[in-house]
Amino acid sequence: MSPIRSATIAALASAVVATTLTGCQFGEAEQDTSPIVIAADLELSGAAATVGRTYQRALELKVDQLNASGALNGRKIDLKVKDNRSDSAESLRNIVDFSSDSKVSAIIMGGCNECAVGAVGTINEKRIPTIALAASGAIAAPAAERRYVFKLGPNAADSAAALTTELRRNNIRKVGMLVSDDDYGQEGATALKSELDKAKITLRQQRIKTTDTDVSQQVQQLASGKPDAMVFWTPPEQATLAATSVQQTIFRGSIYFDAAAAGDLFLGAAAKATEKATLIFTQTMVIDDVIATTPAKAARRQWFQDYTARFGGYNGSSSFAADAVQLIADAELRAGGEIGKVDRNGIRDVLETSQMDGLSGPIRMTPDNHSGLMPQALTTLVARNGRWRLAG
Repeated sequence: MSPIRSATIAALASAVVATTLTGCQFGEAEQDTSPIVIAADLELSGAAATVGRTYQRALELKVDQLNASGALNGRKIDLKVKDNRSDSAESLRNIVDFSSDSKVSAIIMGGCNECAVGAVGTINEKRIPTIALAASGAIAAPAAERRYVFKLGPNAADSAAALTTELRRNNIRKVGMLVSDDDYGQEGATALKSELDKAKITLRQQRIKTTDTDVSQQVQQLASGKPDAMVFWTPPEQATLAATSVQQTIFRGSIYFDAAAAGDLFLGAAAKATEKATLIFTQTMVIDDVIATTPAKAARRQWFQDYTARFGGYNGSSSFAADAVQLIADAELRAGGEIGKVDRNGIRDVLETSQMDGLSGPIRMTPDNHSGLMPQALTTLVARNGRWRLAG
């Protein structure tokens, strides 16, 4: 080896050692620049595809915003999405695949109640933190038996209480309820009956399958009972069908929607059928009606504007997906752990005590309550001139 080459190698080696020693001497920690991998199991085809695609758009927008913000300490979020085809068996296969990937920090599940409830056992067994956007309370409760499972979205008991307050305020004495025959629907029917019994309001129910595309017969049955009001506790598409079907009956009373029926801001073809209808939902749906007096309200208004600018409209459920991304990103950064390695237990522990004023409203997780959306997040909206507006 030539003297010049030997000297060059020696100089390079000295420089490396010097750099390493300098870093140690000044206490410079190695920066973690590994991606934060968030997996999403969504209904992108099948019966629930409309909601699933809404969640996908919201996830992609929120990830883009966080990656561009510089708020992740030099890291970026990598979103991995799989279609569960609105099928619980396919969803479970996705969960198994995601949990087997050691780079995945956490999973976000879509709006399929059966998918999320059916995956609880596997999620706990695989010990992978998961936030479900479906509404069923059985997803996250009891918390002690669902240590790795969390839920974002309205809770049946909170929605029932808010609806009953509105029904009582409007002197409604007799209610007809169209309810989906799934976990959330059953919870809702039980919760609403309990609240209405206390208010001495009578209730008559008709059930529909979540896959039904014609609900006119059930609506006709409810109308024949001559209720003062009808409550539609169903997914958005069926709530719209029900409101349209009402026009073909003798019913001329008031229409009320549970939070799970919330969909697009603009009501389109259903505008006439839903005029003056009442919806219990979060303020984000109508944040352009609200004066941004706090940083949280300003953030919600900005989200509304950004989503509308990118997609040409707004869907109320989008905020739940965005909040799920924020919760997981915050938990990943706070959990720490070895550089380049995912600490799922640490992320779970942080999620369990997370608190934030999210885009959906106030969110509080505790060891006893893994369903984070607070009752105060719900408000009363009214359909006016083809879109939802803040009541009052």
